[in-house]
This record gives sequence, C-alpha cells and structure tokens, in this order.
Amino acid sequence: MGLMVVTATITISIASYVFARWVSGAPNDRHKDMAGAMVARIGALHGLIIALVFAQEMAAYQRIETQTAVEASAIADVYNDAARYDPVALAPLQRDMRAYLDVVRVKEWARLGAGEGLEPEAWAHWENAYDIVLDLVPANPRQESLRDHMLSSIHTIAASRDQRDGEAITMVAGFFWLAAITGVILIAIGYYIFPPERQNLVLLALFSGYTGAILFLIYGFSNPFSPPMSLSPLPFDRLAVALGAGP
Repeated sequence: MGLMVVTATITISIASYVFARWVSGAPNDRHKDMAGAMVARIGALHGLIIALVFAQEMAAYQRIETQTAVEASAIADVYNDAARYDPVALAPLQRDMRAYLDVVRVKEWARLGAGEGLEPEAWAHWENAYDIVLDLVPANPRQESLRDHMLSSIHTIAASRDQRDGEAITMVAGFFWLAAITGVILIAIGYYIFPPERQNLVLLALFSGYTGAILFLIYGFSNPFSPPMSLSPLPFDRLAVALGAGP
C-alpha cells in the first residue's frame, strides 16, 4: 500500500509537470525567477503543513502506545491488590479483570480498527469490578489503603478506555489531503521551466516520492488500531500470559 501511494504521488507530480510544459509551450529563462519564487513559497508552506500534521498524528500514536502500558499496569494493580486484600472473597474481581483483559485485546482492538467503538462486554466486566470494589468494607488500615488504590486503578482504566475511544474516532480532516495533493501538483507545475531531462525528472520523482511516503505514514498513524500502522496490544498480551488469561 505504501508503494502504491508513493507511485501515485510520483505519477501525479510528473503528469502535472508534463501538463504545465504542454500548456506553457516553450518557456524561456525570463520565467525562471517567478517560477522559482512560486516553488519556494508553496514548497515552504506545503512542507510546514505536512510536518505539523505528521507531528500531531505521531504524538497521538505515541499517546495511545503509552496509555496502553498504563492501562495494563492498572489492571495488574487491581488484580494483585485483590489478592492482597482477600484472595478468596475477591476471586470474582480477579476473574473480571482477566475477562476484561481478554475482551480488550481480542475483541475490542478489532472493533476500534473497524470504527465500531468500544466493546460493551469490556465495559460490563469493568462495571462488575468497580461495583465489587465499591462494596468493600475495609477491616483495617491495610485493607483501606488497598481499596483506595484499587479504586484509583479502576478509574485509570476507565480514563484509558475513553482516550482510546477518542483517538479511534479522530481522523485526519479531508481538507488536509486536498491541501497536500494540491501542494504536490503546484510544486510540480512550478518546475515547468526546466527541460524534461533525465536528471530533472529523477529529482522531481524523488521529491514527490518522499512526499508520498510521508503522506502514507500520516495515513497509517491516523488510526492506530487498523493497518497499515496498527498498534499491537503488546502490554495486554504480556499481562494476559502473566495472569494466565490467554496465550
């Protein structure tokens, strides 16, 4: 898919250059200053737009990656604190945490990638766990501290889910793609003053190919739950193995 995007960008760029050469007829050296100024200004603005959007999408991707590790840590805290509080009475809480973990990594990740939102079954396990912790009546300071920590961890899990849902439905605006493709076309047109020699065409293809690669990365980072740049729920998988919740 990345190769297709790069190839399409190069094709658009070369076609725009050829079209501009055909329309302009026989350009001469008097046009070079104006063409150079146009390319420089449009190129600077085009590069700035792409750089800003790339940085934004990359930051969002890294936020989800970090938040996934935070959520996995919170799940482990609830599970382990339940064993410290009362391993027999809170066995249902541990089961809900294991079930929640399996639902998120097996079902919910795919739902988010498909744009279907969070998995209701995961919320059900979370609510069961939350109710169990809320109903606890600590008998000593140790249990009181463990209950408070479990409540804090459960709230962290909920916040992580909300952030995951928000990132899944936030996409790059359509007008960005219009601006990006228009920029590629205008820059290619600005080079019409240079003859279609092999070196010039290769340089134009390299520029447009690199731009296409960046656009492909932006598209990939825009939805971290689906290909081509899907984020693996690796912290959840590792925790599942540690808790015996799955392979």
